Amino acid sequence: MRFLIRLVLCFVVCGGGSMANAEGLRLATFQVDATPGVGEQMAYDPVKAVGELELSCRGVVLMGMERPIVLCAVDWIGIGNDGHRVFREALAKAAGTDADRVALHALHQHDAPRCDFSAEQILKEAEQPTGAWDGAFAREVITRAAVAVEVAVGKAVLVSHMGWGEAEVREVASSRRLMGPGGRIRAIRLTTTKDVALRAEPEGVIDPVVSVLSFWNGEKPLAVLSYYACHPQSYYRTGMASPDFPGIARFMRGQSVPAALQVHFNGAGGNVGAGKYNDGNFENRVILAQRLADGMKRAWEATEKTAIGVEDVGWENESLKLDAAEHIREEALKADMMTEKGLALLHGASRLAWLRRCQKGEGISVPCLRVGSARVLHMPGELFVEYQLAAKAMRPDLKVAMAAYGDYGPTYIGLARSYAEGGYETRDDVSNVGPEAEEKVMGVMKKLLGKP
Repeated sequence: MRFLIRLVLCFVVCGGGSMANAEGLRLATFQVDATPGVGEQMAYDPVKAVGELELSCRGVVLMGMERPIVLCAVDWIGIGNDGHRVFREALAKAAGTDADRVALHALHQHDAPRCDFSAEQILKEAEQPTGAWDGAFAREVITRAAVAVEVAVGKAVLVSHMGWGEAEVREVASSRRLMGPGGRIRAIRLTTTKDVALRAEPEGVIDPVVSVLSFWNGEKPLAVLSYYACHPQSYYRTGMASPDFPGIARFMRGQSVPAALQVHFNGAGGNVGAGKYNDGNFENRVILAQRLADGMKRAWEATEKTAIGVEDVGWENESLKLDAAEHIREEALKADMMTEKGLALLHGASRLAWLRRCQKGEGISVPCLRVGSARVLHMPGELFVEYQLAAKAMRPDLKVAMAAYGDYGPTYIGLARSYAEGGYETRDDVSNVGPEAEEKVMGVMKKLLGKP
């Protein structure tokens, strides 16, 4: 009955279309091009040519509550520190809400830009080249996205139902960290793994499930949000921007369900990649995309719809205060900045930006979206997949998903034990936090998932 009343209201007020000024739960969708042009800098290389695939900045705005909620995913490698703050503030202003009600995530493709305005400023002050931290293009995209959000909220549509579906993604993800004797990592199975023996190893600890949250107006799907944990690289450093296999999978699903905007989020994939199933053959990009799209399709087909209203949507925030890793020292970083070049210089600037945030006692806003019996945790950095599995185990009575790669300031966030195991992800020049991060991250997740 509640659904019928809302559906009748929708057609009486707006003929099934715009609900910008009506009561009830509403949703707006937005998307803009986030592809750098020829000569502009990506994470590792400048753009040499424009390819067939665009990078996208897209998302949804949930309205009808006292303050709107914005969920946004960007096909960039990472958005951190002041870049993350400024981006969220711009989207919040456009949507008429507060920045702590904006969840902003990168998908972590590698042939894509970086964004960190704090690191950019540090390099400028040191009179060093800003390289991939040059923020001119990022600011253009932020402005473009804010305009798109402002236009979209004026065309919001009534939401009558939510949908939730899950399915296993087959032969995409595998553990990157292969354990050896003495509790130490003996090998890393990265994006491209040519070693046949390493590819023959078991998948290891992963979360094979893709979760799909959808919003509906009657029988019409409005937006489909998918969540899957895996490093998104098949190959990169091509000189052309690419959304890689998750972007292709998203495109394929959009062609199959054209009425709805497809928005994909990368889960806690810090120690998970496609290495077991990727020997570097270029054809694997499309193969991996097809496998992910197949999982998305089966999750879509398994979707169960539930009538919802404003009262069924909630948003909770917790502040996550992490400490900079002990090896990060300001004087050493400043000295290195005078001699380092290339990626070492860029990483040093972002590391210094993170250290200064920690010294000020700044916390990272960690939100949790509630939609009926579903909960979506919006997490920072490159979390290990065990955090995602732990979150699901905390509330087996709920439908739990995770979007990671939010604020990229902390970079990799391993488990406490991971820092003694060795391996790439927990190296001093890779992770900006230490083993004490696990307790703090787990504590924030417990608080958020324990709230009604």
